[in-house]
Amino acid sequence: MKQYTPEELNKLSKEEIVALLMQSQKEAALFKERLEELQMHLFGRSTERMECFGQESIFNEAEVKYSEEENDPEIEKAVVVRPKRPRGKLAEDLKGLPTRKEMHELSEDELRRIFGENGWKRLPDEISWKLDYHPSVKEAVEHHTAVYAAKNDDRIVRAPRPADLLAHSIATPSLVAAIMNAKYTNAVPLYRLSQEFGRSGVHLSVPTMANWVIQCAERYFQPVYNKLHEELCKLHVVQADETPCQVSKDGRPANARSYMFVYRSGEMSKETGIVLYDYQKTRNADHLEEFLKQFSGILVSDAYSGYHALDKRREDIRIAHCWAHARRDFADAVKLLKKGGPSKQRIKKTIAYQALERIGTMYALEDEWKGLTPAERLSRRQEHMKPLVEAYFAWVKGIDPDTVLSEKTKDGLQYSTNQEKYLRAFLEDGEVPIDNSASERSIRPFCVGRSNWHVIDSIKGAQASAIVYSIVETAKANNLKPYEYLQHLLSVMMEHLYDADTAYLEDLMPWSENLPDVCKKTP
Repeated sequence: MKQYTPEELNKLSKEEIVALLMQSQKEAALFKERLEELQMHLFGRSTERMECFGQESIFNEAEVKYSEEENDPEIEKAVVVRPKRPRGKLAEDLKGLPTRKEMHELSEDELRRIFGENGWKRLPDEISWKLDYHPSVKEAVEHHTAVYAAKNDDRIVRAPRPADLLAHSIATPSLVAAIMNAKYTNAVPLYRLSQEFGRSGVHLSVPTMANWVIQCAERYFQPVYNKLHEELCKLHVVQADETPCQVSKDGRPANARSYMFVYRSGEMSKETGIVLYDYQKTRNADHLEEFLKQFSGILVSDAYSGYHALDKRREDIRIAHCWAHARRDFADAVKLLKKGGPSKQRIKKTIAYQALERIGTMYALEDEWKGLTPAERLSRRQEHMKPLVEAYFAWVKGIDPDTVLSEKTKDGLQYSTNQEKYLRAFLEDGEVPIDNSASERSIRPFCVGRSNWHVIDSIKGAQASAIVYSIVETAKANNLKPYEYLQHLLSVMMEHLYDADTAYLEDLMPWSENLPDVCKKTP
């Protein structure tokens, strides 16, 4: 804003001064909002969940209920009484574990002393359950392979022995699966894992474990990954997202951004759960086109321009956008208003709050229709959801942005206007979810791991991580136990390493009925 001298101000007309005051108020409000937004991102909750003044979350997030009471609740209301556990629940919870019975009995002499010579009878035992935990057991296996030589010639014969997972290495399927499970399921950096092995008397360096992960991912998991990629591209709906990462040895200056993309089966599809990661040095739309070159259908994404470019390049791909992104700026605007202290009634009258109410109604309906078939859901959307969406966009377009002080609210209105075509896409197909939250959940494990190790060392390491994350997250999406599934894949793939026929991969898919029961989570 231009700085005026006293002389210049005296020369301004009354109308110019009024306009100047209004402009300064707008800029002051904008500065205040941006300051509070910065404070919120630095010190506030990193979630969209927020209080809705007596309503349960209009964001379809019902984890928390808020109270309008300003004072402390009464003691009776504050005391939570634990509900009685259903009879037999502990036995049901522990039924998938090995069981050891411990009998607690009285001797004949003790019983005779208590009951005398009148005798006694034994009633049904009282049964209680405890859970013992035994830390991981490591066992060194010394292989002795018998060697035989003929007495009369130079023939030498060795007894058959199991194949090596990696030549000249102590690595086994169980050990490598444990390392992968620790890093890619539980986000334990390899240096911490190396320290933990060291505390139990086993020396495994970080470079050694990293080399095992890369070699096993390339040699044994790549064919499984390729098969999952092939199956993903057959689906009607795919969801995608991406997040930045850093790779230290990729031939570029330090701090150059790389990207980890995630592609997954549609949230509404109950048939096949597939989650695939793909590492790329840039965010270029060419990577999307290459990965999805065999795909034809609907891609659910955010509003990143790369997805729009794909929509323009490919007639066989339609883009659907995410209503969670449409509401995000409005949610931030309401949070900032609450931080500023206006009354609840005033906040309820704001454009941002009204937008959240409208979008919240859509989410409430979608929540009711979760169990329906795609055809049933499409019918409900056409009948009940479409009028709400039509009314929402008519309402948005009827608002003059120049009358809105909140920049966050303006951003929300502009997003809805610019992305209208893509936000409407879910109305035309019952398999398309209302938002892309499933992809954001799928990429979160990588983000958690990234916060622990910060930088990936090499491109090969990033590519191996993409493959192993894909195996682990796809296993979880199909209710498999990641460690057991990783170990099973390594064991079986060793036997088929040089097979030209890949038909055996069907039995290794995470939805295959031929997987051993040990890989499957107990219901």
